[in-house]
Amino acid sequence: MKSEIEGKKAVVAAEQHVVERLNWLRAAVLGANDGILSTASLIAGVAAADSSPKAIVIAGIAGLVAGALSMAAGEYVSVSSQADAESADLARERKELVEQPEFELQELADIYAKRGVEPALARLVAKQLMAHDALGTHAREELGISEVTIARPITAALASAASFAVGASVPLLAAIAASGGRVTLIVTVASLICLAALGVVGARIGGANVWRATVRVTFWGALAMALTAAIGHLSGYAV
Repeated sequence: MKSEIEGKKAVVAAEQHVVERLNWLRAAVLGANDGILSTASLIAGVAAADSSPKAIVIAGIAGLVAGALSMAAGEYVSVSSQADAESADLARERKELVEQPEFELQELADIYAKRGVEPALARLVAKQLMAHDALGTHAREELGISEVTIARPITAALASAASFAVGASVPLLAAIAASGGRVTLIVTVASLICLAALGVVGARIGGANVWRATVRVTFWGALAMALTAAIGHLSGYAV
């Protein structure tokens, strides 16, 4: 009996562990996907316009650095805006709890009642939770803000930059390892394999159809690289 209880506790702990990291796992997969696709497309375009190894490697490194910094800056600004909105909502809620505690108590009780809790019990639960942590309870139940979902700009920026850099390193390393006119082929194949793998991972994380997600990300990746290579070939200079 004891081992069964401990086993259930372990399962619950594991589920919480995954939920807390689900958003970051999705962001990491998307960041790596962007890193692979944008850098591979850039290298394909440069290779089609100028096959010198030095130009290709420089373009790949520039794409990696610029893309990672752009991802970090964009994510920081976006999540900072979310954090500002959350702070404003919490400040407003804190004020309302001081100025109209009875209204806030009933508001919380109504939330539980709408979920199926008997009204008298809902009010009792609301009163006990507010006595324990009024602001935290209202933030979670009324605003949807919790420790798991709260915006963290710096963490988001670092995670996006790191995942993009890891993804971008795939086509860059493939280009360095390739030789002569085989750069485009090797970079394309390596990138498509990694994109397909990320499609599988992303589908499993999101609970989507693995086959459909893999085909979708691979198709659009191949199309993006093909178009960029065609533009590089026609224009005759690095894209």
